[in-house]
Amino acid sequence: MKDSAEPIERAAEPPSPVRGKHRREGRLSLLDARGYGWCYLFLAPMLVLYLAFTLWPALASWYFAFFNWDGVGWPTKYIGLENFRDALADSLFWNAFRNSWTYTLGILLIQVPMALIVAVALNDRSLRGRTVYRTLFFLPVVATTAVVGIVLAVMLSPAGGPVNAFLVSNGLVQQPINFLGTAAIALPTVIAVGIWKSFGVQLVYWLAGLQSVPNELYEAARIDGANGAHLLRHITLPMLKPIAVTIFGLALVGSLNVFDLVQVMTGGGPYYASDVVGTYVFRTAFGDGIPRFGFASAAGVLFGLVNIAIVVAQALAVRAGGRRRRTP
Repeated sequence: MKDSAEPIERAAEPPSPVRGKHRREGRLSLLDARGYGWCYLFLAPMLVLYLAFTLWPALASWYFAFFNWDGVGWPTKYIGLENFRDALADSLFWNAFRNSWTYTLGILLIQVPMALIVAVALNDRSLRGRTVYRTLFFLPVVATTAVVGIVLAVMLSPAGGPVNAFLVSNGLVQQPINFLGTAAIALPTVIAVGIWKSFGVQLVYWLAGLQSVPNELYEAARIDGANGAHLLRHITLPMLKPIAVTIFGLALVGSLNVFDLVQVMTGGGPYYASDVVGTYVFRTAFGDGIPRFGFASAAGVLFGLVNIAIVVAQALAVRAGGRRRRTP
C-alpha cells in the first residue's frame, strides 16, 4: 500500500551566523580592496609630488652636504665634514640662526596668546557679527605670502608709502621711517607682518579648542557664582591644555621655516639684520658668485639638527616638570 502521507517539510534552517559573518566579511574585504585601489589611484599624484619635491630633497641634502658641489651634474668631490665645519665657523650662519629664533619667539609669545584672547571673545555667543569678524581675521591667511610681502613693502616704503604719509601728515613723526631699510627695526617689522599674516590660523585652532569645551561646565560654574575671569582660569585654560601643546608645536615649526616673507620684504637685509636660515641657505646656493650647494645643504642639516635637539630638550623638560607636579 502506497503511503499517502505527505512528507513533512523540514523547516528552513536559519543561516549560520558564523558562515554569514564570514560571507559578509569576504564581500566587505573584496569591496575594501577595490576601494583602496581607487584611493591609491587618486593619491598617486600627491604621493609623486611629495616624493619628488619634499622627501627626496630632504634626503638628498644629507648626501650633498658631504660634497663640494656647485649644482652641475652629480657631486663627485667628497670632502667629508668640511662643509659642516665651515658652517659652524661662519658668523653669518649663527646670525641667521639667531634671527630665525627671534622671529619664532615673536610668533609664540605675541601671536599665539593674542589669538587666544581674540578667540575667547569671538566664542561668546552673545557677540553679534562673530562670523564677520572671523572672516576678517582669516582673510590674510588666504592671500599669497609673496603678494602680501610685496604689497606691504610698498606700503611701508619711505618714498611715498601710505603708512609714512599718514604718520608724517598727522605729526606722529617728523620724517619718513625706513621700516625695512633700518637694521634696528627691519626684523621687528617683518615679525609684525608675520604675526598679522598668519594670525587667522592660530585663531581657528583656538576656536576649535574652545568649542570642544562642554558648555555644562560654564553653566554649573555660573550657578556657583563664578565670573568671567574664574571661568577662563579654572575651566577654559585647563581644558585647552592638550590642544595648546599642539598649537604651540605647529606655530613653532611653521615660524622656524619662515622664508618667503623675509625674502620678498628684505631679502635678509639690511646688512643681514633680518637674515634667517632660509634666506641664508638660499643665498648660499643660488646667490652671487659660485653656487655652494654642498655648503648650503650642510647649513640646512645643521639648523634642523640643532632645532630638533632644542625641541627634544624642551619636551623632556616639560615632561619632567609634569612628573614633579604629580609627585606628592
